[in-house]
Amino acid sequence: MTMRMTMSAVPGTLLGLSLLGLSLLGPAMAKDKPQVTMGNKPVTLLGTQPGLQQMAPGFRLVDDKFNPVTLSDFKGKTVLISAVPSLDTGVCALQTKRFNKEVGHYPDEVVMLTISTDLPFAQKRFCKAESVDKIKVLSDAVWRDFGDKYGLLIENKGLLARAILIIDAAGRLQYRELVGEISHHPDYDAALAALKRISEQGD
Repeated sequence: MTMRMTMSAVPGTLLGLSLLGLSLLGPAMAKDKPQVTMGNKPVTLLGTQPGLQQMAPGFRLVDDKFNPVTLSDFKGKTVLISAVPSLDTGVCALQTKRFNKEVGHYPDEVVMLTISTDLPFAQKRFCKAESVDKIKVLSDAVWRDFGDKYGLLIENKGLLARAILIIDAAGRLQYRELVGEISHHPDYDAALAALKRISEQGD
């Protein structure tokens, strides 16, 4: 005997749970797509943002001489990454100079990086003009590898969204702030407090 079950035959409780599951799925998926604006207009970020407490994805960047630099070069160190759209803008310049000033307050086991898609020539010129000589300024202009691995590349702009990331000495992503409006500053105090806590945990 073949049995057929129509929707009307599904018990109300089971049907309600099924519909509830579908309704919860939508918002959960939406949360995976962070809302970021640029000049108060929504932008789309390409790539995938890694989850907190997960191993931080490796990436390839270049320094001011176009030499490759990878995350593994900082193995065993706590790494703060300051991602900015362009050093030639006011907020990005101030953000980079702030961390350049702060890095001297931390031991050698703490590394700070500024990453943008500016060409290395422009980054070198900026660092010389602004006396940025302590933080490492690196470019994602060649491969866009960092922007893709961390879900920060702005579609149709070729720029990175503004963000602060902290990777602990074991290589896990422990802190992330994705700034909702790209023209705004990140929360420096929160990032530096987190950096202190995370770096001390690795002692």
